[in-house]
Amino acid sequence: MRAEEIHPAIRILRKEILQWQEPILGVVAKESRDPFRVLIACVLSLRTKDKTTADASRRLFALAHTPRTMLKLPLRQIEKAIYPVGFYRNKARQIKDICRRLLSDYQGRVPDSIEELLTLNGVGRKTANLTVTVGYNKPGICVDIHVHRISNRWGYVKTKTPEETEEALRRKLPEPYWITYNDLLVPYGQNLCQPVSPWCSKCKLVKYCDQVGVTRSR
Repeated sequence: MRAEEIHPAIRILRKEILQWQEPILGVVAKESRDPFRVLIACVLSLRTKDKTTADASRRLFALAHTPRTMLKLPLRQIEKAIYPVGFYRNKARQIKDICRRLLSDYQGRVPDSIEELLTLNGVGRKTANLTVTVGYNKPGICVDIHVHRISNRWGYVKTKTPEETEEALRRKLPEPYWITYNDLLVPYGQNLCQPVSPWCSKCKLVKYCDQVGVTRSR
């Protein structure tokens, strides 16, 4: 994919994803407009399917939806509420630690900078970028496995890790696309541009795609 082809590709993606369910973190943001809920939902979503994350988030936020009220919940109650998300016991401890830090260092407010978010327990670059972009509508590029895979499959970047992909996209991707890039590529990667045997015959972006690493397609 040549640099200038990203513009028609984004226009196509915006239309194509309307046929699929919106990623859960976008739903959380629209429902609450609350960076705290976005942050906690991000933590829950790691290595967990969207449906499981959605159900766990709703159960947890029905019990508590602020750092102060969340911190009052017993650890076992948080574990029970978020089960069966991946690594639920570890995530329950991380949620308690995050709430303590938010109360002690930020007066209960979720910081709006990636650098500060990265100091919170269990928060990596994916979660930090998602919290900033989805929770605060500030520029950032969230790179999960779908964004990493598809950006490289297109030939738009040539990187080996999600971290390298984020750096490359920050240099190359036009900033107006930063916030929505993840929301566009995640449903596309889940439903059509899949890791193994992607649906290239159904893809309206195939003319822009270099199909890097694709050995078998449908």
